[in-house]
Amino acid sequence: MRTLNYVPIIHTSADLGSLAEEVSKRGIAALGNEVWYEHLKTIESFWESILNYFDSIDVSGMKIYQDGMVAEGEIAQKIVEEGVKLGSRNYQLLAKLLERRAILVKTEDFKLVKEERNRLVALTQTKSIIQRLIALIKYKLVENILLNKRDKFIAQKIDETLKHDEAGTIFIGAYHNIKKRLSVDIQIKEIKDSEKVREYQKLLPFYNKNKKRFEELGRYLISKVTV
Repeated sequence: MRTLNYVPIIHTSADLGSLAEEVSKRGIAALGNEVWYEHLKTIESFWESILNYFDSIDVSGMKIYQDGMVAEGEIAQKIVEEGVKLGSRNYQLLAKLLERRAILVKTEDFKLVKEERNRLVALTQTKSIIQRLIALIKYKLVENILLNKRDKFIAQKIDETLKHDEAGTIFIGAYHNIKKRLSVDIQIKEIKDSEKVREYQKLLPFYNKNKKRFEELGRYLISKVTV
């Protein structure tokens, strides 16, 4: 039996690179400073709960799969180091796992990741309403296709590299859904409930209409991991 820790993640500003400033501006404009910064605090605490869990288990020899990781070996190590310098909680955790002898595996196809990022950059950098609408339409037309292609590639990579009786962990955006694509002999352990993480993100733009549920989900995100 193969086992896979499944960690649905929420990206921090440090993970977004050039997109971070625009995302922050839009978040504050839509929600106000107080709600937006409370959201950022929740994400920080979410990562803290994930980190605490991995501090408590043996990760030596564990295969690590990372959303957006298009390399392995020395190049992957440099990518992780750059992420740590930028303040990414995700990459800070990866660095700790690698120090404890976990093994980072190339997880994604470079062309697919690059295509999606290019479309997101085009969407956030448009100035006029018309340009933004055109970029949004173009992105929505291929969003699910790209996501499905990425999920298929990731699931195949896990199946090829996670051997019998080995343990692995995947850190992946909550909107991905590779679980249904994984081989039946891979036992999945959800470190956080993917549906709840996804719902939290979906409700964020509509906080004022869903305050009670949103805050309930926020408390779940920062709670201690129990699996």
